Amino acid sequence: MIKNIVFDYGDVFINLDKPATVRVLHELGVKDISEEMMNVYKLYEVGGIATGEFVNRFKELYPNIPSHKFIDAWNAILLDFPLHRLDFIKELKASGEYRLFLLSNTNDLHISWIQNDWGMELYNEFKDCFEQFYLSHEINLRKPNLNIYEFVLNENGLLAEETFFIDDTQENTDAAAELGIKVWNIDPLTEDIVDLLAQKEFDE
Repeated sequence: MIKNIVFDYGDVFINLDKPATVRVLHELGVKDISEEMMNVYKLYEVGGIATGEFVNRFKELYPNIPSHKFIDAWNAILLDFPLHRLDFIKELKASGEYRLFLLSNTNDLHISWIQNDWGMELYNEFKDCFEQFYLSHEINLRKPNLNIYEFVLNENGLLAEETFFIDDTQENTDAAAELGIKVWNIDPLTEDIVDLLAQKEFDE
């Protein structure tokens, strides 16, 4: 029986254009994302370096690109937040049937953009739907590493077999499933989180 639901953020609630950052950087003259830059990104995503240092590392590699253009390219991945999804999560919370959690690989620049784009009132209205709102740069852990799922389970006294996790990335749901968590690898092109309770995986 499912008692706990853990949601990803991007392409579950907020729509993403995942190739956008690479596309915009390419337009700025960055022909290839180096392994060094990917390592810096992963470090930034778990809060290992601050935003200023992250931007400065990029500037060292590409001194001809202004910082504000890099930041705009970095945030180009983020699109809209369909408000019917807010209605859904508010109704799910109001039902009191499940403990609700958010677990996202999200960095400081992205969450700052979301707060500014949505406005803090809407952002907090969404955030308040969850018992815990876990962002990778704040908890220093990232998916698909098993320790992030173990952290959520242990921190909240959850049983894996009573927990359901939704994420659009296959390796993230595969990792959670290794621990016995029930999962839905949602396809953002054909599926919507508002149909969660109708999923066969949720009923199994």
